[in-house]
Amino acid sequence: MTEVQAAITAASASESARINATLIRVTGDWSLAEDCVQDAFARAMADWPARGIPKNPGAWITTVAKNRAIDRLRSAASEKRALSELAILSELEELPEEPDGGPTLDDDRLRLIYTCCHPALPMEGRVALTLRTVAGLGTNEIARAFLVSESTMSKRLVRARAKIKEAGIPYRVPPPELLGERTAGVLAVLYLMFNEGYSATGADSLTRDPLVKEAIRLARLLVSLLRSSPQQPEALGLLALMLFHHARRRSRLDDNGDIVTLEDQDRTLWDTASVTEASGLLTTAERTAVEHGTPPGSYRIQAAIAACHMAAPEFDRTDFGRVASLYEALSRIAPSPVVELNRAVAVAMSQGPAAGLGLIEELDQKRSLDGYYLLPAAKADLLRRLGRTTEANLEYQRAQALAPSDTERRYLNKRLAETTLKEQK
Repeated sequence: MTEVQAAITAASASESARINATLIRVTGDWSLAEDCVQDAFARAMADWPARGIPKNPGAWITTVAKNRAIDRLRSAASEKRALSELAILSELEELPEEPDGGPTLDDDRLRLIYTCCHPALPMEGRVALTLRTVAGLGTNEIARAFLVSESTMSKRLVRARAKIKEAGIPYRVPPPELLGERTAGVLAVLYLMFNEGYSATGADSLTRDPLVKEAIRLARLLVSLLRSSPQQPEALGLLALMLFHHARRRSRLDDNGDIVTLEDQDRTLWDTASVTEASGLLTTAERTAVEHGTPPGSYRIQAAIAACHMAAPEFDRTDFGRVASLYEALSRIAPSPVVELNRAVAVAMSQGPAAGLGLIEELDQKRSLDGYYLLPAAKADLLRRLGRTTEANLEYQRAQALAPSDTERRYLNKRLAETTLKEQK
């Protein structure tokens, strides 16, 4: 990568969302804003190699994008412009090259995130629009991440923008009485984005690193933008949770690309800097929650669970009793069959496999996790630990048929071969 390319990449990462968000606020035209920002970066790619990298690349990009928007609006308008068009042009001309200060609850980027994640939009539209408009990913990149064609993703984005216009979705941070509810929706989109990157569905590989990194970057932005608000503790909890999981990235696969379970991972490969940062974020979340009188939220509890795993020097020294208690607390505020499955596994590790197996069998009978491969996989593992290899074999086969990726299927094949060998002896 050349020096110019590096400077443009850095400017894109730090400035694209801010400039795009500001142009959308002023013009109300999502396509125009995106086009002008893209044109500005294309101009930088053409001009900077010959003229040199400007002292303030972000300000340069802002000026070019703003001027491009002004030119397009002027050329599109008739001789008798509407007063609204004149007002837009006037505001564009007065836009500063750089933001006046640090991020606040009035920040255009925060308005953009909340608009992209409005509950009137379908979840797939929220995620796609957030990746395109806030994260700055190209339509082709988002399409690859979600295993659809570029034309399909383009139509999805068009529908989402049209819905915003047709439904009159306001481009704003929600009022105080709705902020908590709407922030929960934004956090859910970011968590879904992270999970799709961390455990990719329908892909050959286990992870999609660009999605993971973008989710973490956006979570950092949200934490910064929500500073001093009652919603910040949950945003901190989500960021801590992401960092705890991401810290294990080098230990999750072996040299052949096969899954290594948490029990067998080489903990010296964990990213200690990420673990330290996540621990600090969780501590800050707990402190600020006390200051605001905010009750524990699902992301803070999940981060606390992850912290238990990351703090243990060895798998057998994990405080699984606390993990089980935390899952019980999580089930009270965010009940779901997946939470119950995870609690059952923690109970198995703290009270013995038979205790956990009983809970999993209850879940299995309810059929609330039909199609979720981790239920039969967890059941098979506990049966294996109890020496019930024939039953374990059947559950591994069931899990294998449901596994969403080749990487997970290879892991289950390996376990299946091990239990088959034991059964034959």
